[in-house]
Amino acid sequence: MAGGRDLARVAARYDGLFPEKSFDAGLYGSLAMAGAFGSPWSTPEELRVINRASLLVFAVDRLIDEEADSREQVAAVIGECLDGEPGSSPLAAYTADLRAELAAPPALEAAWRDQLERLLRAMAREWEWSRAERGPAIEEYLANADSCGALFIGVSHWIRTGVVASPDELRRLRPAGDAVQRYLRLLNDVATRHREAGSGDVNVFTLGWELDEVNDRMAGLAQEAAGLIEPLRQEHPRAAEYLTWQIHYSAGFYGLSDFWAAS
Repeated sequence: MAGGRDLARVAARYDGLFPEKSFDAGLYGSLAMAGAFGSPWSTPEELRVINRASLLVFAVDRLIDEEADSREQVAAVIGECLDGEPGSSPLAAYTADLRAELAAPPALEAAWRDQLERLLRAMAREWEWSRAERGPAIEEYLANADSCGALFIGVSHWIRTGVVASPDELRRLRPAGDAVQRYLRLLNDVATRHREAGSGDVNVFTLGWELDEVNDRMAGLAQEAAGLIEPLRQEHPRAAEYLTWQIHYSAGFYGLSDFWAAS
């Protein structure tokens, strides 16, 4: 697939940011497929940002989960994404290049940066939880679903494709996007629970829930998301369809596979 090959070419420009052990052709192809199926009306050019935003989420996830051994190192990852000079590190350069690809006006770029910061702070919070004696409450864990990056990827895509023209429009889409993101957080936990069983990562199962409880909660979140999406269809049909596809495509994908390369 062209999108997967494009991601592989892009990744090769950023020395050490995408090690082959974790970032293989299968991952690039899966990310590109998720982008294409999640927004099937988009052109290959329009899909570049959604694919590259997804790749940034995976890069930061690896750096925080697998590489960071201290709060200072976690803070350094956040700083490189938010404030790093483009030439200061591969991560800073990649983030800057993604921001340039958006070509967003200042107000929307600020909204994008806000969503990026939500992603980073949520990942840092999970890093803290994984090292704490006691994990968060279930509702606190779900409220931190920005850590999965789904809404950051969606916001990047909506800005790049002109689905939203102002921060106010993004705020209108956020409740539905948050509900979908919480659903995807649990779906990811279900799909990766065996692989992550010995990793020390916090997920809904390490917090004490059983599979039946998770499935029931996912069904409720899917229903909640559908109710929030429906009123958006007239004013924001593309965003509404995108959010709907996120639920249905992801459920099918995770029933068959997982993004990360086998270790």
